[in-house]
Amino acid sequence: MATKPYTEEHDPLVGYVRNKFQQAETSRIYDEKRWLGAYRNYRGLYGPETAFRDNEKSKVFVKITKTKVLASFGQIIEVLFGSGKFPIGVEPTPVPEEMAEYAHLKPQQMQQMNGAANGAANGAANGAANGELQNPYGFPGDGQDIPKGATADMLMENLAQNYKAVGLDEGPAPDSRSMPQIEPAKLAAEKLQKVLHDQLEETEAIKILRHVFFEMCLLGTGILKGPFSEDKVYNKWDSNEETGEEAYMAKIKTVPKLEAVSCWDFYSDPNATNMEDSEYVIQRHSFNRQQFANLIKRPLFKEEAIIACLEQGPNYQTRGYESGLYDRENIESLNKNRFEVFEYWGLLDKRIAKEIGFEYKDELDVVSINAWICGNKVLRCVANPFTPTRLPYMVCPYEINPYQFFGIGIPENMSDSQQIMNGHARMAIDNLALSGNLVFDIDETMLVPGQDMKVFPGKIFRRQSGQPGQAIHGLKFPSTTNENMMMFDRFRQLADESTGIPSYSHGTTGIQSTTRTAAGMSMLMGAAALNIKTVIKNIDDYLLKPLGKTLFYWNMQFNDDKPEIKGDLEIKAQGTSSLMQKEVRSQRLMTFMQTAANPSLAPFVKWHTILKEVAKSLDIDPEQVINDPDRAAIFAQIMGMANGNQNNTAVAGGQAQMGPPMQAPAGASTADPTGAGGGNIGTGNVPLPGEAGFSQATPDTRKRS
Repeated sequence: MATKPYTEEHDPLVGYVRNKFQQAETSRIYDEKRWLGAYRNYRGLYGPETAFRDNEKSKVFVKITKTKVLASFGQIIEVLFGSGKFPIGVEPTPVPEEMAEYAHLKPQQMQQMNGAANGAANGAANGAANGELQNPYGFPGDGQDIPKGATADMLMENLAQNYKAVGLDEGPAPDSRSMPQIEPAKLAAEKLQKVLHDQLEETEAIKILRHVFFEMCLLGTGILKGPFSEDKVYNKWDSNEETGEEAYMAKIKTVPKLEAVSCWDFYSDPNATNMEDSEYVIQRHSFNRQQFANLIKRPLFKEEAIIACLEQGPNYQTRGYESGLYDRENIESLNKNRFEVFEYWGLLDKRIAKEIGFEYKDELDVVSINAWICGNKVLRCVANPFTPTRLPYMVCPYEINPYQFFGIGIPENMSDSQQIMNGHARMAIDNLALSGNLVFDIDETMLVPGQDMKVFPGKIFRRQSGQPGQAIHGLKFPSTTNENMMMFDRFRQLADESTGIPSYSHGTTGIQSTTRTAAGMSMLMGAAALNIKTVIKNIDDYLLKPLGKTLFYWNMQFNDDKPEIKGDLEIKAQGTSSLMQKEVRSQRLMTFMQTAANPSLAPFVKWHTILKEVAKSLDIDPEQVINDPDRAAIFAQIMGMANGNQNNTAVAGGQAQMGPPMQAPAGASTADPTGAGGGNIGTGNVPLPGEAGFSQATPDTRKRS
């Protein structure tokens, strides 16, 4: 498909986009009312629909909604990012395509490597003469001393060349315990995961997602946009090879860009209930004059159209919700200097497409475009650049609203409770003001006329008749504060139940005696975590997994610097896995390790993965403390050679055997190679007759005994 340069014939597109916007705007009027109510409850503001009785003096608003929103927001952030790692993982598909799942060294190649290792250990030099592989490191006395200044990384890099030199065969090793074996698909997944995490760090994804999650808790829906390609400038100073002087060199790198979009600026397809079913979406922008002019610098924007709009002047139209959203007077006067721009993503009617210059390959072809409209001008109109075609928005509900596009947030779930709590709080305060003061009953016929009726300490009333105490009588009204506060507490409990956020999870004291112990509090906090499990699952399904997929597609389409990350891979959202309490998870992992320590089970356990999970449960970055399988195998070989053990590097699945050491049988002495004391010792180096530890007595020995 191709497009023609911008001309006035694009005008039909303006009407098409504006018609779609009006449909979307009309369909979300009810949602805007819900959002305004949620915002007011969060801010502690009464809406215009609230009517107060004439005798009500107090206008207090108890901000329990704000407490619940912030508690849920904090809990989500802690669950997803408390470990310091972004909750997106990459794994190979169960049956990887175009990439081997396993690869291994040939048996004859292993013999060559073992021969080279034995030759180095015995100080033999004929191995190199015969063309056998030699270990590129040595130890004192073998003629291959480690040079001064050598580092572990240098030794491992040299040693790794042995494996690369001999080549690999596809498929699992016949004996994975004694043959080096790798998993190319898994390695590609690990590399892609590292690339994705680095890109998310560069684009400040956590900061952006904080805005998304806050609005998700408040309004019921969080919206993330992207990723788009962005040229990021990195400041770099390099020395000139000729002059030796330091010179500034700006490095430009293409990185993915993410953006948080407010619900107020997002208009969805009225016939859709999720993004997968949406034919189009529209984002409404509000630009000042300088921001609007800067659009000229962005790719594929029409300079002549932007200049024409600047000459026509601002065109912003204030929407009805804005007066209730912003704490400002004369909101329309403040917006009079701004430009309103509609960003359209979606399908285009074939008739309009032909009028504006899009060409179809066939009649069944569908055109998906991105268009920017301001006033009666088209600022940008291009075909959807993404492969596969997608709308670059991820919409995540806090709670799914059945048959509706936008979700349900915390304020909406507890709106009735908040309203009733406010009512009882106002009644309690008004009653306290009444019951805390006396009301006087005065018989003026008993008093001297013309006296001031004000009451204050030391006041003197002059009485002209009657009995003492009958002219002025103080009345005290009963207090109903306890009853009002009981109802207040009852509806606060209902707010806990309706939101799934118990009061003890955000610091409220005075809860039952279960919380007096650490174990009791841990149980309650664990139960509270279960209440938010559905929310985290929504984040996994509607945001994290789509985000991981779109980043994967972006790298496949736009990232040419990382060819090794391409493969048949699958994105995994890991938000739900973070729900388990860290203490519980750590205990379960340690219990599993104890069970797997059984020598008969150890070969079946992926110890490298277990170690990573243990580190995560302890809030330790596994990448900082645990070697990858390749480095672990090399370290194991180096350590084995240093100890004079030539039968080293037992490798399972491309990783050194990292399980617990094989324990001697019960009753056997580990210091005694004979195995005296009972039990059976596994196969090893058998002592020869006459050597220390040889259990069978020689004839000479029997004579001496």
